[in-house]
Amino acid sequence: MQDTMQRTEGEGREPEHMHEPRVHAHDHYHISHHHRGGPPGEWEHRTSWHTHAHNHNELTHSHDFESEDEEENHGKEAHIHDHAAPAESPA
Repeated sequence: MQDTMQRTEGEGREPEHMHEPRVHAHDHYHISHHHRGGPPGEWEHRTSWHTHAHNHNELTHSHDFESEDEEENHGKEAHIHDHAAPAESPA
């Protein structure tokens, strides 16, 4: 259970809803900014991914995309985890 009360200020096309905390596994992505050299602004995105069990704390939110898309494409979203203890991460 999380200590911080969550709410939304505005409501998107999908009304405010809450996701229960859970632990599961899927590929998740890390994006780094790689400086190629040269003048400022010479950056590229580099993507890496891996799979391990990780947690998601309780989340209350709203959004403009379909709820089915949220579940179906969850694994395509970037995640932040404590990689020393990903199934118990505070993120």
